[in-house]
Amino acid sequence: MTNFLIKTLANAAALAVATWLVSGIELTGTDTGSKTVTLIVVALIFGVVNFVVKPLLKFISLPLLVLTLGLFTLVINALMLMLTSWVADQLDVSFHVDGFGTAFLGGLIISIVAWALHMVLPDRD
Repeated sequence: MTNFLIKTLANAAALAVATWLVSGIELTGTDTGSKTVTLIVVALIFGVVNFVVKPLLKFISLPLLVLTLGLFTLVINALMLMLTSWVADQLDVSFHVDGFGTAFLGGLIISIVAWALHMVLPDRD
């Protein structure tokens, strides 16, 4: 349980950095508290999407992953961010990614920040 909470907070921090750095990723809210709650909900959605869909997509695209020496993972990360945006829209959560280019840059930033935070934060369970 602690590991899940740490990973969710790391994803929320990574999403916050991407929202701050990339102009096409929008997180709206009336105040800091509502934005924080929205960010945690989006991090949960992002975690579920990455847990359920990403392994299937990686398996299906295995030849492309091998051919590009893993760089196709950046495209998969962008697709996961776009799917997160779509699910958030369906759940009426105020998070939106403008397009594939924005998602690609956002996915790259999220991957780097989440990797750095996972390296620093303890890994228990």
